[in-house]
Parts: sequence; structure tokens; C-alpha cells
Amino acid sequence: MASVRELKKDINNVMGDIIEAVYITDAANNKQDSEEGAAIIDEAIAAFDGLIADINKKDVDNRSKHLQGVRKDLEKKANGLVEKVNKLG
Repeated sequence: MASVRELKKDINNVMGDIIEAVYITDAANNKQDSEEGAAIIDEAIAAFDGLIADINKKDVDNRSKHLQGVRKDLEKKANGLVEKVNKLG
């Protein structure tokens, strides 16, 4: 299992890339600051906050298994957000 630091970096990078993709898609479609894009960005920020809070939980029985679950949750949320970004274009 990768370190907690690496998992936090992954979460930051993935959510940052999704937010950047929203801006790029909006710019490509001449829809600066679209409501749909803003909603996806808000959802990405909320997902980021939730995932970081999950990592920082200290009262878990099996820390390694818990962190694996957080990684799977990251993948699931990221895939959902990417699908929404793809629908923007």
C-alpha cells in the first residue's frame, strides 16, 4: 500500500485535473463560467474534502484496508466526474 502522503497527492492531482478539464472544455465551447461546469467543480471540491477527511480518520480498525477503500472511492468519484465533464462537450 502506498503511503498516506502519496494517496493525498493522488487525490489532489486527480481532482485538480478534473477541475482543469472543466475549464478547458468550457473554453473550447465558448461557455466561460457555465453553470454546469461550476456544478462539476463544486462536486469535485466536495469530493476532495470528503476523501481527505476519510484519510484523516484515526479510529479505524484496519488502517490499510480503510485506505484501500478510500482509493477505490476516489476512483469511483473521479470516473463519475469525468463522465459529467465529457457530457459538457
